[in-house]
Amino acid sequence: MTNKVLDRVRDLLPAIRERAAETDQQRQVPVQSIRELREAGVFRMLQPSRFGGDEASPVAFYEVIRAIAAACPSTGWVSSVLGVHPWQLALFPLRAQEDVWGTDPDTLVSSSYAPTGKLTPVEGGYEVSGRWSFSSGCAHAEWVFLGALAPDENGNPGVYLTILVPRADYEIDDVWHVVGLSGTGSNDIVIDKAFVPHHRAYSAAEQSQLRGPGQEANPAALYRIPFASVFSNTIVAPIIGAAEGAYAAHIERMRDRVRLSYGGQKVADDGFAQVRVARAASEIDAAILQMERNIADLLRYAEAGEEIPARLRLRTRRDQVRGTERCIQAIELLFDNSGGHSIRKPNPIERHWRDAHAGSVHVINDVERALAMFGRGEFGITVEDRMI
Repeated sequence: MTNKVLDRVRDLLPAIRERAAETDQQRQVPVQSIRELREAGVFRMLQPSRFGGDEASPVAFYEVIRAIAAACPSTGWVSSVLGVHPWQLALFPLRAQEDVWGTDPDTLVSSSYAPTGKLTPVEGGYEVSGRWSFSSGCAHAEWVFLGALAPDENGNPGVYLTILVPRADYEIDDVWHVVGLSGTGSNDIVIDKAFVPHHRAYSAAEQSQLRGPGQEANPAALYRIPFASVFSNTIVAPIIGAAEGAYAAHIERMRDRVRLSYGGQKVADDGFAQVRVARAASEIDAAILQMERNIADLLRYAEAGEEIPARLRLRTRRDQVRGTERCIQAIELLFDNSGGHSIRKPNPIERHWRDAHAGSVHVINDVERALAMFGRGEFGITVEDRMI
């Protein structure tokens, strides 16, 4: 199948690549880039058709994200995060979807999922206050998804909820000063006693059981695959793209480079350099192939109306964290082989190296945790975790 959004995005990549250094310095994806990506249809790919979305396969979406991240990892990261939220919003009650898209289907939603705020039950919903960090691309959004723990009858933290809050009810605190993914503008969300009605809250229990009040309105198979599978690959896709961009920049620079320290030898004739390139290319390809296989398999079960096997859900998380590991290994090989010029700014190699490492420390990339879950499953031990 052709990916029409990818065809349109390819025309934007030279300008996005040119703005990469500016994006890094300004700590924000330029408004122009967001506008162009919006017009290209990136943020509608996973949106329900009832609101004008494409209901595209996540495989196609991740392909687009990798292409953007290869040009500018920060822009790819923000595009991925903002672009997956229409998929999650489709799981909420239809009334919540209409709150966001009723007057403007292009409205964007950012997120911060760690339950760091305080949620208090009140009549008709909840009162919420607190501070949430790492809300990538929040300056471009008019709503935000936030993680929160609903207290039980004894007042202790209970069920995990994702709540939906409009821009009028929160402030953005500019705290994003970091060494990698600097251009993502992943600032803090601050709320002082906002009201969240019940229809703008969605439980993790329903989410992990592949049930959602929005599925009646949006019956496509796309909305019956696990959040953990979709979201985790939303994080690894721009990391893969960063590795692909670093690889392309490395090949272009090294193809004709001569090492005077080695008596004028061309890098392209160096057997060690050839092996490093081969290893890096293989790691990147493996990350892509496993991702696409897993998502395609998940969709096949959903389309057939069959229960998704636990092993497939575990395998998807296993391969997702390994995809991040593979791409970090690939970039390390390229960085080591690029010589002293690779540490100079602005340089795609050093920027992609920084950005990929920054993405790798996202909580979803907890390698040992994901691998141990898969191992427990293989040994017949029940695995209970909302991130599968």
